[in-house]
Amino acid sequence: MAAALAPGVAPVRARFLTSKEQFHAYLRAGGEEEEEEKEEKKEEEQVSEPPAKRVKAEELGQDGESQGNAGEEEKERPEKKRARGQNKSRPCMKPNCYEQSRLCPSVTQGCGGQCPFGPRCRFLHDVSQYLAAKPADLGQRCVLFDTFGRCPYGVTCRFGQAHLGDGHQNLVNASLAQQWEGKVLVRNGLSKELQQQLRKRRFSFHKAEEFLRGLRAGKGGKATGSSTEVSDCTDPQEGLRDGPVLQEQGEDPRPEALQSSRGAEGAPKPEVLPNSQGDEDAANPEALQSSQGAEDAPKPEALQSSQRADGAPKPEALQSSQGAEGTPKPEVLQSSRGAEDTPKPEVLQNSQGAEDAARPEALQNSRGAEDAPKSEVVRNSQGADGAPSIPTLGPLTDEDITKLRPCEKKKLEIQGKLYLAPLTTCGNLPFRRICKRFGADVTCGEMAVCTNLLQGQSSEWALLKRHYTEDIFGVQLEGAFPDTMTKCAELLNRTIDVDFVDINVGCPIDLVYKKGGGCALMTRSNKFEQIVRGMNSVLDVPLTVKIRTGVQEKVNVAHKIIPRIREWGASMVTLHGRSREQRYTRSADWAYIAECARLASPMPLFGNGDILSYEDANRAMQMGVSGIMIARGALIKPWLFTEIKEQRHWDISSRERFDILKDFTNFGLEHWGSDTQGVEKTRKFLLEWLSFLCRYIPVGLLEHLPQKINERPPYYLGRDYLETLMASQNVDDWIKISELLLGPVPPSFTFLPKHKANSYR
Repeated sequence: MAAALAPGVAPVRARFLTSKEQFHAYLRAGGEEEEEEKEEKKEEEQVSEPPAKRVKAEELGQDGESQGNAGEEEKERPEKKRARGQNKSRPCMKPNCYEQSRLCPSVTQGCGGQCPFGPRCRFLHDVSQYLAAKPADLGQRCVLFDTFGRCPYGVTCRFGQAHLGDGHQNLVNASLAQQWEGKVLVRNGLSKELQQQLRKRRFSFHKAEEFLRGLRAGKGGKATGSSTEVSDCTDPQEGLRDGPVLQEQGEDPRPEALQSSRGAEGAPKPEVLPNSQGDEDAANPEALQSSQGAEDAPKPEALQSSQRADGAPKPEALQSSQGAEGTPKPEVLQSSRGAEDTPKPEVLQNSQGAEDAARPEALQNSRGAEDAPKSEVVRNSQGADGAPSIPTLGPLTDEDITKLRPCEKKKLEIQGKLYLAPLTTCGNLPFRRICKRFGADVTCGEMAVCTNLLQGQSSEWALLKRHYTEDIFGVQLEGAFPDTMTKCAELLNRTIDVDFVDINVGCPIDLVYKKGGGCALMTRSNKFEQIVRGMNSVLDVPLTVKIRTGVQEKVNVAHKIIPRIREWGASMVTLHGRSREQRYTRSADWAYIAECARLASPMPLFGNGDILSYEDANRAMQMGVSGIMIARGALIKPWLFTEIKEQRHWDISSRERFDILKDFTNFGLEHWGSDTQGVEKTRKFLLEWLSFLCRYIPVGLLEHLPQKINERPPYYLGRDYLETLMASQNVDDWIKISELLLGPVPPSFTFLPKHKANSYR
């Protein structure tokens, strides 16, 4: 019977196969197969699908349930448009909508009833009134109390009977709580102070603004025409918000002025260009005058900003440095004083030459009319804002003003490791903890939109949180313009703890693509280069890039882009072996990934696509990639990491799989909370994950191994009721599984998966 299955259907052994009607009848009967003939007769009279599933299958074409058998589906496909992408019209029920009367946080946090909002507070303050309307507890054990010795949710906890004493007092296990005291379990949170700075635009992006000034002047990147393309950054959402006024196009420094300011030493290297020009201009006053020319007078605030690090210069020194030819532009004045602001020994040697470095008087002459900085002034150097730094004991460091060289950056040593892909919605912190337990080496947060991070949105910053068990952790950013991406990179570099930052150049959804982000960056090479160079210039950690083969299905462009990404300064590239148009409808092109891996050398390249067994992983590593990234394979079976490391097929039982779900719910209650809002948020993400878990076929049921990720599971009866229930692609059955773990759903509960695209043909 297995041989009679249509192409694209997984080869399940004949004795486990069943029909659609018998499958649902078995689940409705609770696993009892008696009176099967009566059930079959009832099936003919009644509706074969539950109402919620029927609406989803007929109107939305949700992936999962096949219409009839595989042969009938092949006939229906040409008549019916294939459902892809997201369920954009799905009902939006936020977790806080399931609780009508909420208790004020001032009561739950033990503030003695002192609410800062007073009579204007919209929450309840009477505990008895809240408890009268509170739903029944979901269990007798609270995972927060059992793990940490106390539950911060108090009377609002849905497992409150485990830690509530007389008078609704919240009990504490002192000995257990002391073990966790002072330990930081989750990092990278958003503080209220930082959120206010971002919302009021008071956060200083001095490194990003320095790069953007050079970009507008034609110095920030090597892409031709980059200065003209930056004008696209004036979009209301993506534009420069708090940066200084930049010079208009056509006002770039004249080539002859740049040549005269470089002196006779020839063209210096690009990364030393701003510093070397500043040193030589300061050493030659007449060269400074010739490079300034008859320029327009700068704005007063620009002149002040250019004089911050030197203090107030003498009037006669300022006049002599400017000459009678007019006052220079602020950016020219800044570049000419670069050496006095931040003296770097290696830059001084490069710009002055060996003969000047050997003579002490050459250093004095190079400072010209400027005030020669005394040793104590250098020791107590001023910051970027002009305020003198606080004198400290110990060695002198200039890490706040000195840019790291590429060889000094932290290396990303992950070759040969298993990399859990950044997964939108499902790649949350509790799921990553599950994968870490099964052997994932590298984890990455969900895709975060840079503009939302710059605005201080709490929901977006929650995607950056890092559990202490994630030893190699990175975050992935999405954006379309160099100003917002560079500023966001500097923001994260100074505020959170990560091992690398990844740029999303592979997102195929329309919402991102039409704004110029995700896959669209592969067609906008100038913007792409500016983003990579800008982010790399402000980050102290490695920068990685995740791309696809291209945008169009039969037009691969990754092999042209990858060598350029290496030149722009990226530390690693991850290549998904599909194009944007292809999505998941065909197998990943691993032959093309192997070709790109050779072109990327010596830069590491990780391959991604269609890995669902250790045999798939072995074939992928033979293609010459530095490592593999696992995405949907981890969602379908998170124990895949264990299978790869132990080189075996794991015939995991239904009870073991249920224990994994139980661990996920416990991690979710720790992360999102054990009150009603936290329970329903945990349930929501559990159901999203179950929409992938149901695609797994147990090893013991397959005719031959391994299962392929693009093969559709047929209807089959598992070896027990729980295994059959987990194989159901019916939303009602997923909800039933969640009720086994988190209790009954609220009366108005609805759910529809976020994604309806699948990999089946």
